[in-house]
Amino acid sequence: METSLELATLASVASARLIDMVATDGWAAVRAAVSSLWRRSHPERAEEELGEARDRLLASQGGGDDQNLRALLVAVWQAKLALLLATEPDLADEVRQLISEELRGSSPVGQVVGSLNQEAHVTDGDAYLAGRDITVTRDGRQ
Repeated sequence: METSLELATLASVASARLIDMVATDGWAAVRAAVSSLWRRSHPERAEEELGEARDRLLASQGGGDDQNLRALLVAVWQAKLALLLATEPDLADEVRQLISEELRGSSPVGQVVGSLNQEAHVTDGDAYLAGRDITVTRDGRQ
């Protein structure tokens, strides 16, 4: 059985990819796939809420706040998916399949190929961890 940390990580990856995809041409497939995850509880509500997220993203494109909105929507869907996986842990494989089939490729983030665990223990000094690109600026220098 998977740990709650593994399920939370899965929800995090899925939500980021999901929000990346809702404003693309793959919208119909994403909507159908996400609705199928909620088939045991409230598929109509999930589809409606996903549609609202899409509408908000499309309306904000080109504005200055679209990245903030995207981050908020990712957080909302991460919580939704984490709750779903906490109550239905057997759906984890379906979420993985959703990530690898419906939420792949078109995202600017790249393809998800695994999980990442990072840990830093620092006594004197700094630690910089990143799951992707990182730029560190100190005293005006990179």
